[in-house]
Amino acid sequence: MAIEIEQQQQQPSVGLSRVAVSDTHGEDSPYFAGWKAYDENPYHELDNPSGVIQMGLAENQVSFDLLEEYLEKHPEASSCGEGKSGFRENALFQDYHGLKSFRQAMAGFMEEIRGGRAKFDPDRVVLTAGATAANELLTFILADPGDALLVPTPYYPGFDRDLRWRTGVKIVPIHCDSSNNFQITPQALEAAYKQAQAMNVKVRGVLITNPSNPLGATIQRSVLEEILNFVTRKNIHLVSDEIYSGSAFSSSEFISIAEILESRGYKDCERVHIVYSLSKDLGLPGFRVGTIYSYNDKVVTTARRMSSFTLISSQTQHLLASMLSNKEFTENYVKVNRERLRKRYDMIIEGLRNAGIECLKGNAGLFCWMNLSPLLETNTREGELSLWNVILNQVKLNISPGSSCHCSEPGWFRVCFANMSEQTLEIALKRIQDFTEQRKLQ
Repeated sequence: MAIEIEQQQQQPSVGLSRVAVSDTHGEDSPYFAGWKAYDENPYHELDNPSGVIQMGLAENQVSFDLLEEYLEKHPEASSCGEGKSGFRENALFQDYHGLKSFRQAMAGFMEEIRGGRAKFDPDRVVLTAGATAANELLTFILADPGDALLVPTPYYPGFDRDLRWRTGVKIVPIHCDSSNNFQITPQALEAAYKQAQAMNVKVRGVLITNPSNPLGATIQRSVLEEILNFVTRKNIHLVSDEIYSGSAFSSSEFISIAEILESRGYKDCERVHIVYSLSKDLGLPGFRVGTIYSYNDKVVTTARRMSSFTLISSQTQHLLASMLSNKEFTENYVKVNRERLRKRYDMIIEGLRNAGIECLKGNAGLFCWMNLSPLLETNTREGELSLWNVILNQVKLNISPGSSCHCSEPGWFRVCFANMSEQTLEIALKRIQDFTEQRKLQ
């Protein structure tokens, strides 16, 4: 039976902390509002065919069958181990280093999805409960409240929460534009740094998302080298968020910052930190598995201490250690998953093109970045949000407006394609095509 609490209106409400009541969580963003609209009226092929189709969530569901097949063939992976000793080993408290077998498996998998072109030391792998925890933990370590990180736009709306909300750290945008497909330039980096100086804000680092940015594209090697040169000159840190690295459509298309460091003989490596997660590559966001890989001994030590607040269950580590240590499985999974993502990408690009919509060229990730500026009534942020509102509430598609990703150009939208069946994607594309044709007649 629920406990009913009578509120006493005569007395003032009990106060909460500044962090608790802060609006820096960003929950009122259209990005999260679209999720709520979907939750209230979710599309279902049979039960609710007129519901909202979720195209704002970057989940990878195209290869679940491979994971399920592995678990059926290897039931021991999901067990607690052999006998009572195995159960007790996983049930009792594990220190914040995590299972050695899992750290070794993670390091090996990170090497594999990068085509073996970079090496990772298991002793530098710090485990966290997802990439969200990893990014926040690194922010706590690298910056003090009031300091800033430079982040290129458009960027993942969740960074406003992950990097700022509890840490008190600021985000200063590195403004990129469509003239060069939103690639980071030395001029944009310098402009953002000078903007922070003008605000009397100390810059502690640059955070790049490769290729998990909303553009669905990998960062070119030359651009990565320019960024590394920049942070070296400024004596600041570089965080490379590589949580979709295995979701590049070809291993040769993705260049990790780890490869750049290795080619340089690890010069200036102590300022570089990599965030990685299994949420996208294996499609396991519910498992909450992330990692920090740092070339800085102090960062590794501190991150491991702080990971006490974001531990991964031993049972999850045991299961994934078994799975990722099976080379036959991982090699096949990476190959098939990339092929399926490429097929889905081609499918949505062709469908949008048939609807008269152009997209930025992508080669990775779980979404594409489409240009709906010709459909705007006014070429403003307000015009973009007005169009988004129509698409969400009338067309019944949840897509993310560029302004929620801090894009400076109205009319760009992020649309996800890997979190649904091909049949649902076809229905979504049909809705978009019908909408654009109707819009042209108005």
